[in-house]
Amino acid sequence: MAGNGEVRAGHYTYLPQDRVIFGRPAAEAVAEEAERLGARRVMIAASRSLAENAAVVRETAAALGARHAGTFTGCREHTPRETVIDAANAVREAGADLIVSMGGGTVIDTVKVLQLVLAADIRDAGGMDAVRLAVKDGKAVLPDLASPVRQIAVPTTLSGAEFSNLGAATDTARGAKEPFMGRDVNPRTVILDPEATLATPEWLWLSTGIRAVDHAVETICGIDANAYCDGLSLHALRLLAAGLRRTKEAPEDMEARLACQQAAWMAASSIMRVQYGASHGIGHALGGVTGMAHGITSCVMLPHVMRHNLPVTGPQQALIAEAMGAPGGGGAAADTVGALIADLGLPTTLRAAGVERAQLPKVAEIALSNLWVRTNPRPFGDAGEILALLEAAYG
Repeated sequence: MAGNGEVRAGHYTYLPQDRVIFGRPAAEAVAEEAERLGARRVMIAASRSLAENAAVVRETAAALGARHAGTFTGCREHTPRETVIDAANAVREAGADLIVSMGGGTVIDTVKVLQLVLAADIRDAGGMDAVRLAVKDGKAVLPDLASPVRQIAVPTTLSGAEFSNLGAATDTARGAKEPFMGRDVNPRTVILDPEATLATPEWLWLSTGIRAVDHAVETICGIDANAYCDGLSLHALRLLAAGLRRTKEAPEDMEARLACQQAAWMAASSIMRVQYGASHGIGHALGGVTGMAHGITSCVMLPHVMRHNLPVTGPQQALIAEAMGAPGGGGAAADTVGALIADLGLPTTLRAAGVERAQLPKVAEIALSNLWVRTNPRPFGDAGEILALLEAAYG
């Protein structure tokens, strides 16, 4: 309720996503989905490290058999525009009618953005400005395009990219990570196979788990929060608080890994349905300027942003603290999140994450124009206020 007898209005848009398959071997599930969808030429997209170190990529190619049209392994962190163009060209050359993205948010975002590139027949990095997400009157304006080829995702991290139609790519000339969004660029099918995550480096698995915590926290504290997303996010926090600690102490506990995957699914159900806040917005700026992984930006910035927002999100943060096992009021929430990050052995300061103090003013300036900084529950007046928060997080 909005108060004073007024009802808070809103809407929730469901993705054009057929199904989520969980707890089954990825190779087997991918082959069955390719058959169900009538695909004849299936391109696999993966990071080079996953293709070289994980059997799941080879097993999936083998399971596809004659349908396998090739494997693209040029995906790179922060999704430079140039690698999106390279991937789009590979899909064109292979004549693929389905793409299987295997990996974390980088790979899944690469495929999302290349779907827009293919739809608009873009051939160079500069041309991607034409399909970049526009914002009008504070709302996202999607390009009027239909993907000529869809994707199936086999995520190996907890970033949640597979559950949204928002992607990001970096304009390397400007050092800015920019949003791209399409009506049907999200995966048509998501396959959650905990075995497929075993090759994921521990720091990446755990830090993207904190990214999932960030999704949940900023959903609950969002300026347009709703009961549906709140319920999913609160249960996600319960699962993540226990599951991340368990996977650190017992990496081969498949039940704990699957619980974390399902929690990431729940937390990501709010992406672009609820306006996030400054942890996400400043994180995008940090990633573009310094190269920090987004999971690490959440590890460092989330507790600081929660403390900044506490005066206006106290009741919501009390729910967060309770869900994570530390009831006692909103003031406990940031400390509870910080304790989880510390228990996982992840960086808690920008200094520890390798950021140079001289980079902070540029980060603050870029962050000020970020959509999610502008929708933070407690507004920032200018870049100086963001810089003060970054200085506090520097350590």
